[in-house]
Amino acid sequence: MLDTNGWPGGSPARVNASHFCSVSSQPIPTRVVLLAGPSGSGKSVLAARTGLPVLRLDDFYKEAGDPTLPRVPGSPDVDWDSAGSWDADAAVAAIAELCRCGSTDVPVYDIATSSRTGHETFHIDRSPLFVAEGIFAADIVRRCQELGLLADALCLRGRPTTTFRRRLVRDLREGRKSVPFLLRRGWRLMRAERRIVARQTALGAHPCGKEEALGRFAAAAAGRCRRANVTAPVPE
Repeated sequence: MLDTNGWPGGSPARVNASHFCSVSSQPIPTRVVLLAGPSGSGKSVLAARTGLPVLRLDDFYKEAGDPTLPRVPGSPDVDWDSAGSWDADAAVAAIAELCRCGSTDVPVYDIATSSRTGHETFHIDRSPLFVAEGIFAADIVRRCQELGLLADALCLRGRPTTTFRRRLVRDLREGRKSVPFLLRRGWRLMRAERRIVARQTALGAHPCGKEEALGRFAAAAAGRCRRANVTAPVPE
């Protein structure tokens, strides 16, 4: 859990404050930290470590049978790693309502069946900061920044082989998809991981490891918001 009073300098890692704008002179508005990174990079575990409310962006996936779902080239598989498989508009609307009202209605999504199984009200209570984590978080950096909702945007990165192993163990444990599908997807993602990180960085997410990410969370909790450096997206 974040404790900005107990960390020297506000974090366990040094933070380059030149990338932040202070909002401490006024009441701190509710803002979001967007946490991106390749599938299996450890986003959910890191988000839980912060002790902040966590919005699961995976719950905004489209459902199986949606005619707009993209396909893996040369394969009948749905490309669940393409941003086209995800409802960015609904995700941004939910983030905006959380910042404005402190609660919002969100879908409950079952990855194994690729379907929405219900909905629930998600609360952040009076927290001035919350996390929205998912593999497509970087795709909404610009929109959240333009709406004045963004505290920071991060992209977790690590070794592709480690990410492959962690992702496969998790997906098999949770029975997310069939074993052949998971192996095909895992091999494809491992080869593409550096391109995925490069693309998310170009979209405005700062690439970093877990300790640096925790330092930036602490800075955001202390009331400093980062201006995302958004450049031309790297083609998928």
